[in-house]
Amino acid sequence: MSESPAADKTKNSAILKLKAWGENSFPPTILASLITAQHFRPFQALPMLFPPLLLLSSYINVNGYKTDAAGISAAWSGLYMLLAMRRRQGFGSKFTLRGAVRGATLGLAAVNLVGGGLAYMFGQRSKEETSGGES
Repeated sequence: MSESPAADKTKNSAILKLKAWGENSFPPTILASLITAQHFRPFQALPMLFPPLLLLSSYINVNGYKTDAAGISAAWSGLYMLLAMRRRQGFGSKFTLRGAVRGATLGLAAVNLVGGGLAYMFGQRSKEETSGGES
């Protein structure tokens, strides 16, 4: 028998999509690339602390610790958002290429914060603990 339409909608809900986003290793890698593109030249030391930590969370995710990696990614994405939002951007500079990259970075950080937070809150470690992180 086929599933009911209500069960199908539950599988495709926004919360489950955000949780799946948070458990994916690709978004922190993209965020690290965007942060590097913005702050590498001219080099800014404080924002450049974030890409290695985000790449570490991707590495942890690939090794099977999806819940912990989601928490790390959410925390560091949120901290980067706080750091980046301190600096005000003029209205005209929002429509340049640099402004578009900044907007995309902040948007991706926000989605990582929400998705990673959901994946960390509702993630199950029982599977990870029994397998020892090995897939």
